[in-house]
Amino acid sequence: MSFSKFLSCLLAGLVIASGVRAETKPLWELGAGVAAINFPIYRGADERRSYILPVPYLVYRGDTFQVDRDRARGLLFRTEKMELDISVNGSVPARSRDSVERRGMPDLLPTLEIGPSLNTHLYMAEDKKINLDLRLPVRTVIAADFNHTQQAGWVFHPQLNCDVKDLGHSGWNLGLVAGVLFGDSRYHRYFYDVAPAFATAARPTYTASSGYSGTQFIAALSHRNKDYWTGGFIKWDDLSGTAFVDSPLVKKRQYFTVGYSISWILDKSDTNVDVVED
Repeated sequence: MSFSKFLSCLLAGLVIASGVRAETKPLWELGAGVAAINFPIYRGADERRSYILPVPYLVYRGDTFQVDRDRARGLLFRTEKMELDISVNGSVPARSRDSVERRGMPDLLPTLEIGPSLNTHLYMAEDKKINLDLRLPVRTVIAADFNHTQQAGWVFHPQLNCDVKDLGHSGWNLGLVAGVLFGDSRYHRYFYDVAPAFATAARPTYTASSGYSGTQFIAALSHRNKDYWTGGFIKWDDLSGTAFVDSPLVKKRQYFTVGYSISWILDKSDTNVDVVED
């Protein structure tokens, strides 16, 4: 996603805020590339989906609004040890005809998650190549397509984020994220409820409750050259012990998501700005 905003989930959540360090960079950069990703059609599904598709490359380094390969954010305030920004995440749509468990049920719409995130800088090495952050995003979930929009609950996703820059003087950057998820009953019901109208002998009626939504770990590698950017990630998701684990729609409690992307930088701003490097 969060990790991230996959296809923001592609390397989501891996630019970690750290201590203040100024560096001059172009205000914006533009490019294009291609990405490949393989993931379950929804969390807990047996069926998986693979995509190979074009992706844009966009970096914008404004004072309050910032976009990079990992996330878009609106920075509300920042100090040396703490910042408050706008966190964004989401999920792709899932057609019920593509899932044995959901067949005959309404499709899952794409969701947008948005809300504030309080980020605390816990550690930064003297050479500024290793840093550790605690992020505490709270996001409302909106499920929407061109014909329908609904509020689909709230999520809380505390995360520990570690960045290692220039790993072994190789020019590669390593990102590690470990986090737990919590959701309200509306969020869990959207994905895992089975209403009486859609119950079958193999899919009994089920009503999800609020609470623990799972644990996620993400590891990512990326490298920026003068003319291109490349990176890949792997995410492990564990649904054991979640508030919805007994739903008949949950068929896999543990699984991996993997992705890779390469983008070429085609143009950049003639205007340079002093960037507080994350």
